[in-house]
Amino acid sequence: MRKLTRWTTIAATVAVAGALTVAAASGEATLTPRQLAGERVIYSYSGPTPPQSLFDRIRAGEAAGVIFFKDNVSGTAQLAGVIQQLKDANADSPVKAPLLLMTDQEGGKVRRLPGEPALSAKQAGESADPVATAKSTGTGAGRNLAGVGMNVNLAPVLDVYRKPGDLMDQYGRSYSDDPAVVSRLGPAFIGAQQQTGVAATAKHFPGLGAGAAGQNTDDQPVTLDVPLSTLRDVDEAPYTTAISGGVKLVMVSWATYPALDAASPAGLSATVVRRELRGRLGFSGVTVTDALEAKGISGTTGERAVRAAAAGMDLVLCSAQDPAQGDDAGNALAGALQSGRLDSADFTAAADRVTALRQSLG
Repeated sequence: MRKLTRWTTIAATVAVAGALTVAAASGEATLTPRQLAGERVIYSYSGPTPPQSLFDRIRAGEAAGVIFFKDNVSGTAQLAGVIQQLKDANADSPVKAPLLLMTDQEGGKVRRLPGEPALSAKQAGESADPVATAKSTGTGAGRNLAGVGMNVNLAPVLDVYRKPGDLMDQYGRSYSDDPAVVSRLGPAFIGAQQQTGVAATAKHFPGLGAGAAGQNTDDQPVTLDVPLSTLRDVDEAPYTTAISGGVKLVMVSWATYPALDAASPAGLSATVVRRELRGRLGFSGVTVTDALEAKGISGTTGERAVRAAAAGMDLVLCSAQDPAQGDDAGNALAGALQSGRLDSADFTAAADRVTALRQSLG
């Protein structure tokens, strides 16, 4: 039985009329299966104004947070106002932990908000003082997001690119083709950003650096047939220093890595998530999927969410900018929990990690 970090007492898992609930011994609250599932779902929406359905989900305690995209932002004041409305809705929720409010603010061409960091990862890597530049971009990203009320950045990219113009190099998203450089600069960004109170996300484990320019999992299934020794010595190397440096989240890629698991994309593979990331590398923080609607994986939204949870992913990122996608994921997770398809202790442990993250960002 796992302790929900929201409380100081041990949570007991009980079945009531066939529905699984998690009851706090303190009596402070009881999470229904749908609320417990909601702890694992990040929602999105289109346009500058969130729909009422999203506010309703948040008030019901059935959403862990929201990811923002460029079309959600017409200005920093507007965005700050929206975020305050979301926080106000969360104040009425039975789950009192702060929402996870996130975006992709990597720098350079990959920015959802105007402003820092202006430099891309590649520009930081090529600067006169790369470590100092990585730190300054991390600080800039954190201050920018914190300034509008966000608390999670889906950055930095730790992929080690191979050739100029390939998948991660074409938009300047990779610090270097040298794993030792990435291993220094990624943690520099992470540490500086997290000092501003904004959690960092190392991505895309175990690495997309070997991907050619057209091998984008958003558009198609991708297999990266990298030898295990290369995968560990090159692609995974930056994660070792990021994890030892205290990175709070790791995003797992949708590519398939035959050296680890030939049958499943990484984010749907218990071998990759549980054995490699958690077991071999020792990561104990929050795992998050890449975009759940990516064409690199198959199945309905609900099926994808359940498979990801079974593999060991804590958060599913519903970034199709349609709250119905988040509803489908949450409903499917709750159903799989109640039916026993997903183990209750494992499910609660994942929600526990997310709750701990949410509390740490209060």
